[in-house]
Amino acid sequence: MFLSLSSKSFLTCNLFYKTDNSMKNKAVIPEQFTTISSLHNYLKIKGPKNPLVSIISLDELESDYLEIEKSLSYSYNFYVIGFKKNFEGKIRYGQQYYDFDAGVMTCIGPGQVITIDKNSPSKVEGYLLVVHADFFANYQLATRIKEYGFFSYATNEALHLSDDEESLVISMFKNIDMEISAMIDLYTQDLVVSHIELLLNYCNRFYNRQFITRKTISNGILTKLEFELNNYFESKSLADNGLPSVQYIAEKLNVSPNYLSDMLRVFTGRSTSQHIQDKAIDKVKTLLTTTNLTVAEIAFELGFEFPQSLNKFFKRKTNMTPIEYRQSMN
Repeated sequence: MFLSLSSKSFLTCNLFYKTDNSMKNKAVIPEQFTTISSLHNYLKIKGPKNPLVSIISLDELESDYLEIEKSLSYSYNFYVIGFKKNFEGKIRYGQQYYDFDAGVMTCIGPGQVITIDKNSPSKVEGYLLVVHADFFANYQLATRIKEYGFFSYATNEALHLSDDEESLVISMFKNIDMEISAMIDLYTQDLVVSHIELLLNYCNRFYNRQFITRKTISNGILTKLEFELNNYFESKSLADNGLPSVQYIAEKLNVSPNYLSDMLRVFTGRSTSQHIQDKAIDKVKTLLTTTNLTVAEIAFELGFEFPQSLNKFFKRKTNMTPIEYRQSMN
């Protein structure tokens, strides 16, 4: 989602990308960050105080890093939300380009791709909140975060905030950073999750205050894929038929399986089957941390014939068994 602020500042999330100089003619697989620590290393800043959540001050970034001559493109394995000002340039989100000169807020979900055009500014100010879904896996936010429409390729309206609202958002970033930086105790995670949820709720208020109806991108391949996968994984089809096949998803999108996978690799660096498997892993993690269902019951909900099959699938993707993952979250 892109939320526009006043002309002097804007909120933004994903910032940095790596593609070929001839981006318009040749697409390159985006840089992928699987951990928050790897993002810190890439930005040449100190490692995060917590491996699953961090506030990044954009003022800390070296100016020579921001002076890019190529268009840059990234994908993250975690949520990225932030505040940024004094930025001029174009950003591609999904299959659309957006001008960010007036100030914009973006909320990017895991696996989504965003690209910044070349000729970026030499100085950027603001904050990024980066948080892995595992950080709030045992909280209601694990399910609620999927209800926020602004974590979607289909949402791209601009949201103008007043000066008071900008100050409020900045203060929330600082509060989160203060809790992360403080000495860890039994209340730290509860408080950080509460602050994150408060920030998202304010974003929801600002968004719905200004827009009575939401306009969507009707012809984006990523938007359609997201819609079809969400529908399938929330329907009875999952328990009855198991994970959707590449052929099934391609038919829903009215393209050939090969074309769909080629298209997704261009935009996201991942094939159709990888997108389906990622969605399945997210579903399993949610059920493990928000319900008391046994592994066998979860296997049944996802259409696995035997619990052992789910165990092998989950461990292959996460290096943990479902039971080990549930215990780690507790």
